[in-house]
Amino acid sequence: MDPCYIIAEIGSNHDGIKSRAFEMIRRAVAAGANAVKFQLFKAEKIAANIDLPETRLNDQFAKFGKIVYDLYKDMELPFSWLRELKACCDENGIDFLATPFDEESADTLAEIGVPAIKVASFEITHIPFLKHLGKLGLPVLLSTGMANLDEIRTAVNTIRDSGEDGIALFHCGIGYPMPLDSVNLRCLTTLRTSFNCPVGYSDHTDGLVVPVAAVAMGAVLYEKHVTLKGGKSPDHDFAITMKEFGMMVDVMRQCESALGSAVKNVQENEMKHLRRGRRSLFVVKNVAAGETFTKDNLSVLRPGTGLAPVLYEDVLGKKASRDIEAPAILKEGDWR
Repeated sequence: MDPCYIIAEIGSNHDGIKSRAFEMIRRAVAAGANAVKFQLFKAEKIAANIDLPETRLNDQFAKFGKIVYDLYKDMELPFSWLRELKACCDENGIDFLATPFDEESADTLAEIGVPAIKVASFEITHIPFLKHLGKLGLPVLLSTGMANLDEIRTAVNTIRDSGEDGIALFHCGIGYPMPLDSVNLRCLTTLRTSFNCPVGYSDHTDGLVVPVAAVAMGAVLYEKHVTLKGGKSPDHDFAITMKEFGMMVDVMRQCESALGSAVKNVQENEMKHLRRGRRSLFVVKNVAAGETFTKDNLSVLRPGTGLAPVLYEDVLGKKASRDIEAPAILKEGDWR
């Protein structure tokens, strides 16, 4: 199995500072990420500029504005940065990805040459948008937070019917942070078997348990929000530092190494222990040629460099073909 493709989700944690975005790309490379991902949207194309009970920021996001439109407006990534960010990624050997939230943003990403289009969980029921993405000729990475199987099936079929068969699904939980008892990583298997496509996990949990468990459950894609801390974006609060991200990548790679092969066989490093710790047939009392092998003069002892114990009962009752001075490893041809 190929190594898990690990994405450092910068999102809006660049805080509108281009040099910060470049630094985060370089730090993600050093931490071992395969890709960095930003978010690309225009506030007027993602949320209505209207004051309703549903749009008011009266929770942990209240400090970012009165309504969600204010929040998105402050978090916009300038389109003029895109080619420079992509060039920085190319120069540093890391993939550049972004999550678009409207058709213009998606077209712009396709134009600059991203390897895939990421779709946020909230957009999984935005069928007109999914139809547009299916026509771009790029693989689609679809997050499935808050969605049931029927909604996922509709989204997948919409993208496929629009012309794109390259789809990967991200199991995802929408919570900041997401409590462990709501993660349900077994859904990775459900998604894989239900839709016959690669699966990954989009992570909003604390700690290292979920990324390691996701790899063990067969996730081939994984994304995690990262931060340099001290910024103004709301995503900083549940993101991990680049140092923590590097530690996470290291542990995930160790998990992959431990998963290894599904072929059950003796390993090279086990051979000395096999020879030393397994048993073989030993003559434990002097035996003269023609004398019968019995439980008194034949035993099964370590090391396991001689004949296998499975032959013990076959040899009992046989005659020695030569004089054997104990202790000695029984050899082929020592009985008749």
